[in-house]
Amino acid sequence: MSSTAAHATGVLLVNLGTPDAPRAPDVRRYLREFLSDPRVLDIGALPRKALLELVILPRRPAASAAAYEKVWTDAGSPLLVFGEALRDAVAERLPPGFVVKLAMRYGQPSIAAGLAALREAGCDRLVVFPLYPHYASSSTGSTLEAIYRAAASEWNTPYLTIVPPFYDDARFVDSFTTVARPVLDDLAPDHVLFSYHGLPERHIRKSDPTGTHCLASEQCCDAIVAANRNCYRAQCYATTRALARSLGLAPERHGTSFQSRLGRTPWIRPYTDVVLPELAARGVRRLAVLCPAFVADCLETLEEIGLRARADFLAAGGEELRLVPSLNATPTWVDAVTNMVLQAAGEAPQAAAGRPAARSAG
Repeated sequence: MSSTAAHATGVLLVNLGTPDAPRAPDVRRYLREFLSDPRVLDIGALPRKALLELVILPRRPAASAAAYEKVWTDAGSPLLVFGEALRDAVAERLPPGFVVKLAMRYGQPSIAAGLAALREAGCDRLVVFPLYPHYASSSTGSTLEAIYRAAASEWNTPYLTIVPPFYDDARFVDSFTTVARPVLDDLAPDHVLFSYHGLPERHIRKSDPTGTHCLASEQCCDAIVAANRNCYRAQCYATTRALARSLGLAPERHGTSFQSRLGRTPWIRPYTDVVLPELAARGVRRLAVLCPAFVADCLETLEEIGLRARADFLAAGGEELRLVPSLNATPTWVDAVTNMVLQAAGEAPQAAAGRPAARSAG
């Protein structure tokens, strides 16, 4: 056995984050860390601080805490609870020699704590898995910057392998199809809406190295090309196309929209809260909503779509809006994550019980 073979491989699953409790002080602390990130609020340092301290933090924490309270569980934040369940299930599925930890880009458990725990476990080689299907500088980019900064602070720097965005990976698509299929079969919806987290339009334009493609035409996201290979909006549309094919949805029976917009600057369109009453006005009565930007149910799925969007759709004349659950720690997703980790580590994939190992589409 070589000298390196005795060392464990560390796996760090990273999601965006959550406050410690559904209380205004906890939400304020979380929002201050989140919105102080220049990759999230990408304006000058002084305007960012003024906006945060004078506008956002005096007003938003109480309202956000009330929203978190509606979806908080006895075990804690849904995002954290599902993340811990995924961590434990993946650790159980991986072969000996792997150590799995969970971290959040903002809040707890922190990236620094996760890296320290893996270092204490003797892991010099790390697979970092940002749990964001689509690339955005404000999520994937920020997470990787924090990972690199924390890793670089060590005298003995770890050897890092990053799992890339998996927006059209067959394992991801298969996992969401497995979750969605029974819901769609039961509901028989008139329409299926794929709702993704939104971003300011300026973030999309900054991702285009040519400066001439993204948001320049109605067709800019119809295919992934060199100019939009890191475009969040284009990757979301690619996910919609892949899932619509997998679920057998006709073009007229599904659509794509973007939720969670804030402030007065333009965000990527179409907006979910505008699309919902339009669908009701068109005669859509039973609507299923998938949120494939999120691999774990959280405030944006459970409260924003499952409660608020549902109420808005019913008020506009719809009869039922059903949120398709996210991947959470479902067996197909555990298998997918396990095999993405093994692929990144250069190991052979594992077969799920009763079927061969999934293969990547890319």
